[in-house]
This record gives sequence, C-alpha cells and structure tokens, in this order.
Amino acid sequence: MNPKEVRTDKVAEKILKSLEARRFEAYYCKTTEEAIEKALSLIPEGNSVGWGGSDTIRAMGLVKAVYDAGKYTIIDRDTAKDMQERDEMHRQTLTCDTFLASANALSEDGQLVNVDGNGNRIAAISFGPKSVIFIIGINKVVKTHEDAVARARTIAAPINTQRFGNVQPCFVEGSCADCVSTTSCTYVHTTRASAPPKRIKIILVGENLGY
Repeated sequence: MNPKEVRTDKVAEKILKSLEARRFEAYYCKTTEEAIEKALSLIPEGNSVGWGGSDTIRAMGLVKAVYDAGKYTIIDRDTAKDMQERDEMHRQTLTCDTFLASANALSEDGQLVNVDGNGNRIAAISFGPKSVIFIIGINKVVKTHEDAVARARTIAAPINTQRFGNVQPCFVEGSCADCVSTTSCTYVHTTRASAPPKRIKIILVGENLGY
C-alpha cells in the first residue's frame, strides 16, 4: 500500500472505535464496490427504502444497486410528478424501513454533522425509519466537531446551492455568508450517538465521495 492508503486505514480504525463507543454500527470499506455490497447486506428483503438528496449514494451507484436488487419497495422522490408528490414522498420516507444517507462531515471522535434546507433528511436521520445507513467518504472526515460544522457550512452547503440552484449569498459568491435567508443550511444537525443502539449504521469508505 502507498502512504496515503496506510494513513487512511489507520484513521478509519480510530474512527470505527469512536463510532462504536457512540453506539453506532460501524464498518470500513476500502472501495465503493465493497461499500455497495455491505449496504445491500444490511437491508432486509422486502424493506421499504428511501433517501433524501444525497449525491453520494447516487454517484457511487447505490441507488441503482437498490433498484437492480428487485427486492425492495422504493420511495424515490426523483420519480415525483410535481412538488406536491415530492413532498408526500418526503413524508413517506419518515416511516420507511431503511433510510439511505450520507453526511456532510464526520469528526474523528464519531460525531456526524449535516446541514439541511427543508429538514426532511435530518428528520429521517433522527427518528422514524427503523434503520439509517450512512455512506461516508474519507474526504468528509475532519478532526473535531467544530471542524465538522465548519466543513458542512462552508464547503458542502455552498456546493449544494450550485447543485440545486438555490439563489442565496453562497450561490452567488461561492462561500458562506452566514446569511439568514431560506438557505441550504436552515438546519444544522449533529448526531452524537445512535439511539436506539445500532439503529444508525455507518459505512466509512476509503475513497473521496460527494461533497
């Protein structure tokens, strides 16, 4: 292995211990292919499966893999005919069996940070779905919780405004202006632990994924 891979493996080992101490069910996969296989193994046949706006799970091929498996009831907001149906699908995901997500940042001591405009994603993370599965690229790992909040607001949020076309200061300027408009970071959410234990499952991937 090259030095970067060695360092990644060592950091991952440390983070898994931090996550397990916080009652998360945690795994490390070196590649996206391994991560997809692990995620599917954690979703029982017949489950209803939903997700929010995560670019990570789409780009890595997990959404396609869930469809291709042919054994789940899928709640996919991207299939909605209009905003009313899309909002209804958001509500349906709050009671699905398995919710798929990524995180905007993960601190080395095992805390997840997410920013959300409407709150549908962090609502599902907090309560409702029986199981939540996070796929998190190593690029989202930072040292402290404060670093995680900073990453979520100053890196992930401004990029997502470009993706969704949310016209606000960080869309125009490319950097966080700490604005109070209807923003991509209306909600700033920290998940400090899993309650009940192991309800939240985290797959850390040794590749750069998402923003």
